[in-house]
Amino acid sequence: MQRPPLLRFSVNDCHFDMILIQGGRFLMGSDPASDPDSFGDEKPQHQVAISDFYLAQFPVSQGLWQALMGENPAYFSGLDRPQETISWDVAQECINKLSGITRQSFRLPSEAEWEYAARGGKFNLGCNYAGSKRVKEVTWYNQNSHGETKPIGRKFPNELGLYDMSGNVREWCADNWHSNYEHAPVDGSAWIDVEQGSIRVSRGGGWNYASRRCRSADRSLWDPDYRHFYLGFRLALSLQSVG
Repeated sequence: MQRPPLLRFSVNDCHFDMILIQGGRFLMGSDPASDPDSFGDEKPQHQVAISDFYLAQFPVSQGLWQALMGENPAYFSGLDRPQETISWDVAQECINKLSGITRQSFRLPSEAEWEYAARGGKFNLGCNYAGSKRVKEVTWYNQNSHGETKPIGRKFPNELGLYDMSGNVREWCADNWHSNYEHAPVDGSAWIDVEQGSIRVSRGGGWNYASRRCRSADRSLWDPDYRHFYLGFRLALSLQSVG
């Protein structure tokens, strides 16, 4: 399988790569009949059309965070570990700073983009976890993490070459939280609805999560100012904004 090309960026000698996610259609969510581990907030399963976009190969590392922000609030310290203890609001501050330095319009992925990429995009092999049907091959979770985050990229990638989508840290998305997919956008855009309040979505498993919560369809919600040592984020970039 030939994987999509990369875009490389550098901040104070810290490099990170963005993978081109080729667009397509996919079934978002889960069906209890075929996935007994599914939750009610993953319904109804529905078709979504995703446009091309870029997504970071890894979650934001502590090395990149320090290069940008000059400090490190992480609980589990290590430059090659994912940055955690980051709220949605603070993630936006980091993204805005990165965008100013690089003159690119970085952002958080939409929930639909995140799930499409985790499932392998147009190369989707039908795995419940990002890149495998065997959770331990691609995931740091509560059965193998030894109670901590791990350096990024130590497990197998998924079909698109993305690492740590099913574990290590939970990742913020752009969307407001909705308790199900009734009336959700079908064009891959973030579901922003001020009537829902400010609560935001996070995706992916985490070092302290059970395997059920590491599935590509799994969702959770947090206040935008909430921070904890299992919450990080991953960068996205719209194709049309790349200069």
